[in-house]
Amino acid sequence: MSSYHDVVRIRRHDHVAELVLDRPQAMNAVSTAMARALAAACADLAADRGTRTVVLTSTHERAFCVGADLKERNSLTDADLHRQRPVARAAYTAVLDLPVPTIAAVHGYALGGGFELALACDLIVADPTAVVGLPEVSVGVIPGGGGTQLLPRRVGAARAAELIFSARRVAAEEAHALGLVDRLTAEGEDRTEALDLAARIAGNSPVGLRAAKRALRLGHGLDLRAGLEVEDAAWRTVAFSGDRAEGVAAFNEKRAPQWPGE
Repeated sequence: MSSYHDVVRIRRHDHVAELVLDRPQAMNAVSTAMARALAAACADLAADRGTRTVVLTSTHERAFCVGADLKERNSLTDADLHRQRPVARAAYTAVLDLPVPTIAAVHGYALGGGFELALACDLIVADPTAVVGLPEVSVGVIPGGGGTQLLPRRVGAARAAELIFSARRVAAEEAHALGLVDRLTAEGEDRTEALDLAARIAGNSPVGLRAAKRALRLGHGLDLRAGLEVEDAAWRTVAFSGDRAEGVAAFNEKRAPQWPGE
């Protein structure tokens, strides 16, 4: 297990990397140090060709992440906050830019920046204790970790506006119904189910997974013809790869593929 300032850890499960939020004394509130740790951990994961899927989890029993560390924020001058902004932004961007499929395993509170970390992932698995929301306007700011852009891409502009303007918290069942989370598990099973899903995903071509994610991300919001050009460019990166040759051979030979990852 790798640790980053003892607030973020990486656990390895074969080709699945578990990125663990581990600042339980603060319910994983994102301090400046934790933001730096997240960015560093994600940089290592992005560079690791053996990682095919990432699962974002929490060690706290009652929270995934409660957002920005407001106690720390209260001690910052305006100049301090100005200097901290690029550090905080880099942490959320690092999760968003991971080149492999990402899954957030959410239980308890995922609020503000905590929910934005989950939104930066491709999929969100939650248990019935999950409570999500972007309450930033209630403390005089706005979602600044991608929430104003990622939430409408999930649930549409009007639904996102209602949730952000009202600052309301949404319990698990409604969150699932609204599409704020993708899968509900039994209580306490969010991490297990997310890791199981990640393992199934990781059994597929690593070249294919990265290219599919790239096409999904880059094509979103483009008109259809432009999106199809993005897809074609991604297809060309895999069509002549070793993974494609191995996948076709394994299918015809009725065996499990042994992906070269290139």
